[in-house]
Amino acid sequence: MDKDSFSYVIYIIHACADRWNTTPSKVYEAMKKSGCLDKYLVPYYDLLHTQSTDYVVHDIGEYLKAREVAV
Repeated sequence: MDKDSFSYVIYIIHACADRWNTTPSKVYEAMKKSGCLDKYLVPYYDLLHTQSTDYVVHDIGEYLKAREVAV
């Protein structure tokens, strides 16, 4: 993971935590458990960073829901 994608992942974790009224550590654990980090956010960084934060947060919520991982 390069510096830009790392910074983006941190930003999105905090955006999700803010939206879902939880802590970044809980969001990180859910993303890690579901594979969201390694199978979605990092590999698709080039595409995702061009989308709005609202879109990405919503999409991650759907990703977690589909994998039955609660935050």
